[in-house]
Amino acid sequence: MVIAVDGPAASGKGTIAKALASHYGLPHLDTGALYRAVALSIIRAGDDPADAEGAARHARMFGDDLLHDPDIRSRRTGAVASVVSAHGRVRDTLLARQRAFAAQPGGAVLDGRDIGTVIAPDAAAKLFVTAGIDERARRRTAELAARGHDAELEAVKTDLIARDERDRDRDVAPLRPAPGATILDTTALGIEDAVAAAIEAVEAARGEAVRPGT
Repeated sequence: MVIAVDGPAASGKGTIAKALASHYGLPHLDTGALYRAVALSIIRAGDDPADAEGAARHARMFGDDLLHDPDIRSRRTGAVASVVSAHGRVRDTLLARQRAFAAQPGGAVLDGRDIGTVIAPDAAAKLFVTAGIDERARRRTAELAARGHDAELEAVKTDLIARDERDRDRDVAPLRPAPGATILDTTALGIEDAVAAAIEAVEAARGEAVRPGT
């Protein structure tokens, strides 16, 4: 069973995806971390993230150690990742890696921005997790502070708005709900309630999949 969890930054999709993976005993991939790793590789090399070919080269060569580097979750890395993720060559380079993860025996849970639309369009369950911008900014500011990064609420909010626009307006794999995806608004939900709602949505999708005649 493949579960696709999409949505904008700080919507809660990562937390929900991890909880679903634990609940169903499936491996989990945060695909955004791949783009952040590419971004961090570019930052440390002093290269230009707007250079599509150069960014694709980093996507082919970055070491897996970057996926566990604390700086991968910094505000700067996130901003550069948003620029890098708009490059079709970068997305093409990372596509096979993500699809291979989704295709492993037993299934998987993947979260990102194009899982249900591009990476795993045939996923058994598709969720699009969202939340109001003020709540998302509050969450991201708290997350950055907890990781020891300086963060100011209004600056974080501005970054998120800009990132949303880039993600929605890019030519390749823009951020949007996949056909048939369940929209889950977590603005007013605590973690337990959000996870419970996600499990309910997955169970409903599984029921549709096994209904006789489908």
